[in-house]
Amino acid sequence: MSTTERPRILVVGGGYVGLYAARRILKKMRYGEATVTVVDPRSYMTYQPFLPEAAAGSISPRHVVVPLRRVLPKAEVLTGRVTTIDQDRKVATIAPLVGEAYELPFDYLVIAMGAVSRTFPIPGLAEQGIGMKGIEEAIGLRNHVLEQLDKADSTTDEDVRRKALTFVFVGGGFAGAETIGEVEDMARDASKYYNNVSREDMRFILVDAADKILPEVGPKLGQYGKEHLEGRGVEVYLSTSMDSCVDGHVVLKNGLEVDSSTIVWTAGVKPNPVLSRFGLPLGPRGHVDTRTTLQVQGADYIWAAGDNAQVPDLVGRKAGNENAWCPPNAQHALRQARVLGDNVISGMRGFPQKEYSHANKGAVAGLGLHKGVAMIVMGKMKIKVKGRLAWYMHRGYHGLAMPTWNRKIRVFADWTLAVFLKREVVSLGAMETPREEFYEAAKPAPAPAVAAKTEEKAKAS
Repeated sequence: MSTTERPRILVVGGGYVGLYAARRILKKMRYGEATVTVVDPRSYMTYQPFLPEAAAGSISPRHVVVPLRRVLPKAEVLTGRVTTIDQDRKVATIAPLVGEAYELPFDYLVIAMGAVSRTFPIPGLAEQGIGMKGIEEAIGLRNHVLEQLDKADSTTDEDVRRKALTFVFVGGGFAGAETIGEVEDMARDASKYYNNVSREDMRFILVDAADKILPEVGPKLGQYGKEHLEGRGVEVYLSTSMDSCVDGHVVLKNGLEVDSSTIVWTAGVKPNPVLSRFGLPLGPRGHVDTRTTLQVQGADYIWAAGDNAQVPDLVGRKAGNENAWCPPNAQHALRQARVLGDNVISGMRGFPQKEYSHANKGAVAGLGLHKGVAMIVMGKMKIKVKGRLAWYMHRGYHGLAMPTWNRKIRVFADWTLAVFLKREVVSLGAMETPREEFYEAAKPAPAPAVAAKTEEKAKAS
């Protein structure tokens, strides 16, 4: 880490907002005007809308992430966590991956920590649940699902087989509906290569506490999405929650009980809880309370945006909704990051701040290969699209929204190759414990006396 007397702009978080805001600041900044420092526990940004496709093997996992040091060569990128912020001294405490924590002074602060999975105290969830917030979880889910097919194909125990082939997804928003659609597609394809497993043997269950799925695209397209998934054999239970899942025994509020080895949790997100240690004004749900300029209430040198911020929706408020807030999606995050970057530069130079205002352009969702829904907003008109065309719109929008041309080209190359080549259905579950086999080979053999006693015990038993 370099030391400098130039003003420091500290960006806390290297996700969508953090990456784009830092790029914008670096682009607008004069040479030597300030030092931009980005702190994140991971050295890469994850494009979360592509996690379902990465889990299904439609996109290579490496192409879903963007390395921060490569994209931000003129910035300091620190791999670690900001644990506390002292606003009076303008100092942040950094906990690196290894070594002692240290203090880092700053002059301007950007809070872009994103969100974490919103969970509830459900018995068994921490032990059994699989999230879908990071690329590691997407890869883990893919390997896990394929391993369940391996288990079911090779066992003669009907209970083990039934549990392995039952897949429960909790949450019917974008993440849940897209993930179950993609994973069901992958499992259907993979079953063609197993002698003792067919799609009819599998059971896919989607649970949501709300009375509809895909609320972002409206009730009609949400209903279409539900009927489409049901037509593919997915059981959809609405206005239903999960009471427990201890040891994989899932109990739903509606009385249904099933045994499942795969419980995927996508029931919403919440702001990163570490925000409560920063001494910032927070809204009722834990978001950083900001003005329309993305400045934090009561602080002219701190900005926040994205999933961890409560940003007033000027378009909604002009339409008469005084309590309108910008929804936490990629559409707003990208545009907020640009305005935030410009405002940081303006703040440094003593210029006025710009207000953030953006009208919703619609929403797109993929439900598996060649299947999707899309709602496009053009003025007061809403155009609803479903099926293959909506799927093309989904891929086109997110493909172009993917940061950097390097990653855009790689993603489109993956899709193009998939037209001519069959989907990969290889499980690499051993990646999660790569040293296990080597450890077994390299660990010291027991002493002769110990080995003899062990053998005697074995014979006695």
